[in-house]
Amino acid sequence: MITLKFSIEWTYETKKKQKIQLTSEAVSLSEALLIAMDIEQTGRVKELVFASDDGQTWTLKELKKLQTKVKEEPSDITAYFDGGFDKGTGECGLGAVIYYTLGNKKMRVRTNEKVAELDSNNEAEYAAFSFLVSALEGLGITRQTVTFKGDSQVVLNQLSGEWPCYEENFSVWLDKIEQQLEKLKIRPVYVPISRKENNEADKLATQALKSIKIHSNLELSKEDENDG
Repeated sequence: MITLKFSIEWTYETKKKQKIQLTSEAVSLSEALLIAMDIEQTGRVKELVFASDDGQTWTLKELKKLQTKVKEEPSDITAYFDGGFDKGTGECGLGAVIYYTLGNKKMRVRTNEKVAELDSNNEAEYAAFSFLVSALEGLGITRQTVTFKGDSQVVLNQLSGEWPCYEENFSVWLDKIEQQLEKLKIRPVYVPISRKENNEADKLATQALKSIKIHSNLELSKEDENDG
């Protein structure tokens, strides 16, 4: 379900042809469309404009198209990341898991990647987060709130702005990730979790270091949903 809110700007015309501009409070997409239908039934609508909380304006026709499109896109997204570093080889394993809803289906993406030329486990965590955002882009996820979970408090707290970043190479990663999120208009929610809670992404990162490539996008069974 899309997380944008919409204010309705309604130009009302009285029987004496006087025009009054009215603006509603911000409501969900479905609520905005229901209210618009009620407003149109008055027969005194000169113009209806919808302003979303990301700064865009929409016509009623565009909003109806958006509702149709939303039904075909991933929603209710929770994304996990983890990075592993092998000091001996200098290689890193990146793991990402994405849970989302598509229509009435509960879905899960699992993907990983091996990379080189990084310097530490902390840097691997930044790389894993960037890899995760790229996976979200591959699913076509834009203009939504995404809950990001991982066991790296450094990465999550620096992205949220709660902790400062003094290392130049980490700042480069933070800038890259913020640019990725801005490009997709994703509104992030950062939730630090324990390593145990992050076991799926951790396993994928470990498999990547062993050159075991994983990429799956599957509908979850009821049993899988309970496990997740």
